[in-house]
Amino acid sequence: MVIHVYKNRMKKHYAILFVAFLFALGACTKAEVEVDKEEPIKEPIEEVVEKVDPKEKIDLSLKPNEAGQIMVLMYHNVGPEEKTWVRTPENFRKDLEYLYEQGYRPIRLSDYVRGHITTEAGKTPIVLTFDDANLNNFNYLEDGTIDPESAVGILVEFNKTHPDFPLHASFFSNGVNPFRQNDLIQKKIDFLLENGMDIGNHSKEHMNFKDATQADLEYQLGAQIQYLNQYLPNDYTINTLALPYGSRPKDKSLEIYLQKGTYEELTYEHIAILNVGWMPALSPFHTAFDPLSIPRVRASEIDVDNVGFMNYLKDYEANPQKRFISDGEATVITVPSSFADKLNTSLPLEIYSYE
Repeated sequence: MVIHVYKNRMKKHYAILFVAFLFALGACTKAEVEVDKEEPIKEPIEEVVEKVDPKEKIDLSLKPNEAGQIMVLMYHNVGPEEKTWVRTPENFRKDLEYLYEQGYRPIRLSDYVRGHITTEAGKTPIVLTFDDANLNNFNYLEDGTIDPESAVGILVEFNKTHPDFPLHASFFSNGVNPFRQNDLIQKKIDFLLENGMDIGNHSKEHMNFKDATQADLEYQLGAQIQYLNQYLPNDYTINTLALPYGSRPKDKSLEIYLQKGTYEELTYEHIAILNVGWMPALSPFHTAFDPLSIPRVRASEIDVDNVGFMNYLKDYEANPQKRFISDGEATVITVPSSFADKLNTSLPLEIYSYE
């Protein structure tokens, strides 16, 4: 009896072992099948991007000429009566409309001097400047709105109705209280910078630099930047200068201090220096371009001796080959072959000339 029970137990033991073996065998087989089902590892395929020659996108039928002239317009005041240094709001609006219709588009002064011109193809870049930062340049009304008769008000409204006429202009400030609303200085400067406009240097006291010393120049230019910096973000640098009265020191060795110098702990350096104007400026790609002596054209029709901006606009209508015509490609300088010898070939841009 004992032996019989023992044998039965042994049979059950072997049966359990056999079942376990079959289970293990099935699991292994299944695992092998699953491994076999895995897809082979594929090598990554590098995507080939075909480079497009930017010259192929240039429309030569627009007759681009990036060696042509660029006008830097000089405004001062916008007021109720037209005068030598005053443009009425009505006439300022007419100026903008005429410029727009004739294919002119504003760019930043800093972009102009650096040759970073992204003006749309077939159009002509233009630089708008305002000296003295007077109230009529930028005025807030009592209700908190921008005066629609001020220069900024007119520019903003024109940009709303003509969005392809960029909101770029430089305002050159001298002395304290730019734009003459002391409690609103910060608000105004913030608005200008946030909307694509710029602040420039016009000296501390609007001094005539003819008889200036080195100390005079460094104080007039450095102290003005020092004052304006309190209203500017840390990443904004005042680096453009409109010469008061268009004056330069008689002692030519002092001209370096118009470009750069030190006042107290502040070091300044201007990348563009603007004269009082009477003629268009050169292309930044021209061999004779000098960013430290840029002529301007007076935006007036009174006492301009036939060298006001309307005189040049009419001349460009009759002689369009004189004006800068953009190719729409910022990395390429496109010119008719007859202008090729006028280009600065040391610039890091491709030159494309055509017949």
